[in-house]
Amino acid sequence: MLIADIHHVSLNVTDTERALGFYRDLLGMSELERPAFSFGGAWLDAGNGRQVHLIETPHVPDDVGQHVAFSVHDLERAVDALREAGCEVSDAKSVGGTTARQAFVLDPDGNRVELHQPAQSG
Repeated sequence: MLIADIHHVSLNVTDTERALGFYRDLLGMSELERPAFSFGGAWLDAGNGRQVHLIETPHVPDDVGQHVAFSVHDLERAVDALREAGCEVSDAKSVGGTTARQAFVLDPDGNRVELHQPAQSG
């Protein structure tokens, strides 16, 4: 078996509308049509055919380092925008001695989100 690509990642959230305020309104993902499941949630377009599925549940796993990473074109701009919206975001730092950079933020339910700016070529 060979994996061709990643299709989606699902994240547990306790309040779908509050989570949409973060993923849709702050991060800029667009909402997708979702089947009428027996539980709350939302599907979001994360770009390039990838999706984020929000699953509404009363329990969100404890943060022990697991995270989802999203590529951004301008890390400083993303960090500034999230801070202006009241989010606590780590300072941007280099990744493993490369020119790639990252910063981390928690969503409203404590899910860790990495903002990743790929290494500059050239």
